[in-house]
Amino acid sequence: MNVPNNWVVMRLSALGDVVLTTGVLTYLHNKYGWRFTFLTLEPWAAVLKGHPAIDSIIPIKKEQLRSGKEYTFFKQLAEEHEGKGLLDLHGTMRSRFLSLCWKGAVRRYPKFSIQRRLFLQTGGKLGGEKLLQYNVPQRYALAVEEVAPTRLELLPQLFLSQEELQKGQLLCEQAAGGKPIVALHPFSTHPNKAWFSESWRMLAAKLVDSGAHVIVIGVGNSPVPEGKGVTNLTGRTSIRETCAVLKYAKALVTGDSGPMHLASGVQTPVVALFGPTHRAWGFFPEGVSDIVIEADEECRPCSLHGKKVCDKDQACMQSIEPQRVLQSVLSLLS
Repeated sequence: MNVPNNWVVMRLSALGDVVLTTGVLTYLHNKYGWRFTFLTLEPWAAVLKGHPAIDSIIPIKKEQLRSGKEYTFFKQLAEEHEGKGLLDLHGTMRSRFLSLCWKGAVRRYPKFSIQRRLFLQTGGKLGGEKLLQYNVPQRYALAVEEVAPTRLELLPQLFLSQEELQKGQLLCEQAAGGKPIVALHPFSTHPNKAWFSESWRMLAAKLVDSGAHVIVIGVGNSPVPEGKGVTNLTGRTSIRETCAVLKYAKALVTGDSGPMHLASGVQTPVVALFGPTHRAWGFFPEGVSDIVIEADEECRPCSLHGKKVCDKDQACMQSIEPQRVLQSVLSLLS
């Protein structure tokens, strides 16, 4: 079978997973000259804008994937893109359903689902070899490559316009007044991955005392109030505006989150706080200056995404002290 030069990429969610495809697409474009159409959920489509290897983005609503509509949508999609390959970077029953409708080449990434279950159920004793060998972008690349590229070759890449960069720079200059900016993302989709509100407030105060200006990003009720040395942008910026702010920050402090990968995509160093989740899942930031602070608890990992209710009062997140995080940030500022 002839290998096509044009591919439809399917990665519907979530934000971080979509961002982690971007460096892989750059790699495949540079190596093979491939070009891409990207199928994703509507909220995440904006992060792909401007990618030089992506010709078009198909943003879809969840309603389009409901029973009764899904088959019609996938069948029409396969017909409209006949002759293109399908690059399945989602690896679910839904994406397999699309592949059944597809009339061209199909490549699917290995999720290592069995290894993940073994690793989780045996407390890390089994299944870890492959999981620790390949991070998620490398697993994406294995849909095509027999030997995975290095992690540094697949770092996420987000492409902002000059206008977006200028707006981000102006916002940061007005807020910080020349002080180095440290961004905080004090939110988590799943409560058990969240650092405590008091810890975030203590860190913010220490950063301000050290001469930095704090900008809080994300969506939700910020545990860090706006005040002297602190600008609260929660809920006030789009994804791309958030990326522009992160571009001018000296560092981002966050948990295991989508914005962690946004920062990596604009080459901003990350201090990432990992509690119930684990390096084996493949989501650690991999930039040369990135710092991961992990809890030292025998019960880790207790779940894949941090959904499991903790019966130890979140001991893993409690063990991460603000002073330790502060020292990591200051090492980046210096």
